[in-house]
Amino acid sequence: MEQLERGSGQFAATTSGQTRGSRWVMASLALAMLSSSLGSSVVNVALPQLAERFHAPFESVQWLVIAYLLTSTAGLVAVGRLGDSWGSRRLLLAGLALFVVASLGCAVAPSLGVLIAARAFQGAGAAVLMTSSVALARGAVDKARVGSAMGLLATMSAVGTALGPSLGGALVALFDWRAVFLANAPLAVLALLLGTRGLRNESRAAAAARGRFDALGTLVFAATLLAFALASTVGRGSAGPWSVVLALVAVAGVVGFVAVERRAAEPLIPIAMLRETGIDRALLASCVVSAVMMATLVVGPFYLVQGLSLDTGAAGLVMSTGPLVAAITGWPAGRLVDRVGSRRVAFAGQLAVLFGAAALAAFGGHASSFAYVLPLGVMTSGYALFQAANNTAVMAEVAVARRGVVSGLLGLSRSVGLMTGATVLGSVFALASGAAEIRDASAEQVVVAMRVTFAAAALLMAFALAVTRDARGRRESDEHADGLQDRRPAEAQ
Repeated sequence: MEQLERGSGQFAATTSGQTRGSRWVMASLALAMLSSSLGSSVVNVALPQLAERFHAPFESVQWLVIAYLLTSTAGLVAVGRLGDSWGSRRLLLAGLALFVVASLGCAVAPSLGVLIAARAFQGAGAAVLMTSSVALARGAVDKARVGSAMGLLATMSAVGTALGPSLGGALVALFDWRAVFLANAPLAVLALLLGTRGLRNESRAAAAARGRFDALGTLVFAATLLAFALASTVGRGSAGPWSVVLALVAVAGVVGFVAVERRAAEPLIPIAMLRETGIDRALLASCVVSAVMMATLVVGPFYLVQGLSLDTGAAGLVMSTGPLVAAITGWPAGRLVDRVGSRRVAFAGQLAVLFGAAALAAFGGHASSFAYVLPLGVMTSGYALFQAANNTAVMAEVAVARRGVVSGLLGLSRSVGLMTGATVLGSVFALASGAAEIRDASAEQVVVAMRVTFAAAALLMAFALAVTRDARGRRESDEHADGLQDRRPAEAQ
C-alpha cells in the first residue's frame, strides 16, 4: 500500500511538473506568434513618416511591407523542413534571436535600403516563429488539448494583427518611427527566455531520425514563391506586364519544382504523404478560406468609405470588428475542437464563412454599417473555428519527423490564400465596379462591386466545402472498409 501511495505521489509530481513545463512552453510559443503577427501589422501606420524621413516615394517605402511579406512567406516551408532536420527547439530559439537582432537593426537603420534589408531578415525570423510555434505546440500538450493549443496560437496571431495599427499609431505619436520596430523586441526576448527554460532538448533517437535537407528543392521552391508573391504585390495586384511575367515565372517554377522533387531522395514536400493522409485537401481549404477572408480587408475600406460615406475613423472602427472577433473566439474555438472533434468544427467554421459571404452579397447594399458588421462577425468567428479545427486535424495526423514541414505548409496555405484573395478578388471588385479607377467609382458602383465580389467569395467557399466533404466521406469509407477487413479473420476463426 505504501509503495502504491509512493508511486501515485511520484506520478502526480511528474504530471504536475509536465503541466508546469507545458505552460512555460505554451507561453513562449504564444509570445513568438504574437511577435510575428505584430511585426507584420505594426509598421503600416508609420509609412508616411518614413517616406518623409528618408525623402522617398510611397512606392519605395512600401517595400518595408513587401520585404517582410516575401521573406516570411517564402521561408515557411523551408524553415519547417529545416526544423525537422535540425530540431524545432533549436530553430525556434535561433529564429527568436534573429528576430530580435533584425528588429534592433530596423530601429537603428541609417538609410531606407538598410531598413528594407533588416526588415527582410525580420520577416525570415517571423517565418521561423510561425512555423516552429505550431510544430512545437503539437508536442507540448497531450492529445486531448491540441485544439486548445492551436486555438491559443490563433488568438495570439489575431491579437497581434488587431493590435498592430493602434499600437503603431500610438508609438509614432509619442516617440517616432524607430519605436515601431523596437516594440517587438521585448516580446521576442521574453519568448526566448521562456523557451530556453521550458523547451526540452530532443532525444538522440529523434535527432538521428532526421533526414537530409533538400537544398535544391528548397531553392527552387523559394524562387517560385518569391515570383508568385511579387506577381501579387507589384503594381498592387494589377495585371501589368511585370505581373504577367512574374506569374509565368511562378508557373515555370512549379513545373521545375515537381521535376526536382520526383528525383529527390528526401523531398522537401512529401507529396505522396499529403495525399495519403488527406492533408492536401485541408491545405486547399485553408487557402480558399484565407482568400475569402482577405476580401473583407480589400473590399471593406472602399465599401465603407465610398459606398456608405463613412469617414476614415469610423471605417477603421468597423474594420477592427474582424480581428477583435477572431481574438475573442480563437481560444474558445480550440476548446470546442477538443470536446466536439476537429472535423465537425472545421465544417461548421466553413459553413459560417459561406453564410457570411452570401449575406454580404445579398444584403450588403443596405445603407447601414450594421449590415456589414454582422456578416463580418459571422465570417470571422467561422474563420477562427476553421483555423483551430483545421490546424488540429492536420497536425494530429503528422509524424514527429514531419511536423515542421507540415506546419510550414499550413502557414504557406494561409499566406498564398491571402495573396490570391488580394489579387483575384481584388480584381473582381475592380472589374465589377465598371470604373476606370476604383477611387473614382460612385457609391452605387462600389455597392454593386462589393456584392459581386462576395458572391464570388461564396462560390469559392461552396467549392471548399465540397472538396472537404468529399475527402471526409472517402476517409470514413476507407476506415469502414479497414474495419471490415480486420474483422474477417476473427469471423473465419
